[in-house]
Amino acid sequence: MSVIITIAALVTLMVAAYRGLSVILVAPLIALAAVFLTSPADVAPAFTSVFMEKMVGFIKLYFPVFLLGAIFGKLIEISGFARSIVETVIKILGVHRAIPVIVTICALLTYGGVSLFVVVFAVYPFAAEMFRQSDIPKRLIPATIVLGALTFTMDALPGTPQIQNIIPTSFFDTTAWAAPILGIIGSIFILTVGLIYLELKRKKAQKNNEGYGTNLRNEPEIAADIKLAHPMIAVLPLIVVGVMNLLLTHYIPAWYPNVFDFQLAGMKDPISVDTKKILAIWAVIGALCSGIICIIIFSFKTIFKNFAENTKAAIGGAMLAAMNTGSEYGFGAIIAALPGFLVVAHSLEGISNPLLNEAITINILAGITGSASGGLSIALGAMADQFHAMAIQANIPLEVMHRVASMASGGMDTLPHNGAVITLLAVTGLTHREAYKDIFGITIFKIITVFVVIGVYYATGWV
Repeated sequence: MSVIITIAALVTLMVAAYRGLSVILVAPLIALAAVFLTSPADVAPAFTSVFMEKMVGFIKLYFPVFLLGAIFGKLIEISGFARSIVETVIKILGVHRAIPVIVTICALLTYGGVSLFVVVFAVYPFAAEMFRQSDIPKRLIPATIVLGALTFTMDALPGTPQIQNIIPTSFFDTTAWAAPILGIIGSIFILTVGLIYLELKRKKAQKNNEGYGTNLRNEPEIAADIKLAHPMIAVLPLIVVGVMNLLLTHYIPAWYPNVFDFQLAGMKDPISVDTKKILAIWAVIGALCSGIICIIIFSFKTIFKNFAENTKAAIGGAMLAAMNTGSEYGFGAIIAALPGFLVVAHSLEGISNPLLNEAITINILAGITGSASGGLSIALGAMADQFHAMAIQANIPLEVMHRVASMASGGMDTLPHNGAVITLLAVTGLTHREAYKDIFGITIFKIITVFVVIGVYYATGWV
């Protein structure tokens, strides 16, 4: 019965998200309903001490990354840098190569440090225009953005500043550059099969005479009076973010000891900070700040014409994204505390191979929470010591454990109730019924990719 309650809670959340209900509202209600069916007296304590504690804890750690990523993305947009990058890529690949062009743009922005929750706002206007000119169905835009922003640049490419690549660093004492060879191999695999899949879908639509579509919602209007920067200047902030992330990851440990004690004048007691656990977060925050300063330097006049209104929109987007993910994280924490989940978790302990155990566990939890970062945090928070011990016993480098964990989080996370999927569909003006089928197609390849990487490691020993 306990397992049925756990599964029912997950399915209900997926259905609610599929029907367009707010995850921020329904996630705690469904989670607490599951608690009520299991142990009625624990509903109020579970809400206060589990759901809210986990939700607030997640936001405490990662909201600065969401916020700075959103502001960086908005400044990239209003400065004209995004359009400059798009037009340059179009000149190289051609306007009729809309799908690989949009995937490339999403990849550049995401790997450059723009939050994957924000990329859709910056890329969608250009994606809509290119798909319209190429007469490719609009319903393929979400899957195209998912491939470019929510796959290899989110969790596979070494050095990516996305939080799915940052979270494992605090559990395995690694950096964002862990297992670079395996990360690159995984990136090539998902990018290749994803592009083939989308191209087959495009050709099928063309054969059936299905064009861009009519009577569509949320069609963007792109201002034609933005003065475009030179492409080299436009791409400079992305380079700055990547380079600064690398440098800060290297130098912060030299500036701070593993445990740093500080006490400001108005504090009664000193505070100890475990800098090893937040090294990657500090590095990304510093890198994004550097990128923002770079944009301001080269596009001050353009940015500050409507700076207040534009940054309000970016901050609102960051808050929504953080709240969505935090709420799903709280939901996952509740589900992980239920007896039904323990039954599932104990059954997974029978998998003796540490990499397979980790990959399957994190995939399942990412699916339950509908969040790559939420599922990853819960899994590592509960089982990191076990994974660590299994890896040492099997002589598997912790860098490999990091990369497999990160990539596994990007597997089943994009189920219908995923916050990024909900945001993506809302921005593009599409529904789950119209566009989710192809998002799910990319999800299947994401799940397969982590097991391909595990196979490559065992076959070659590459890290």
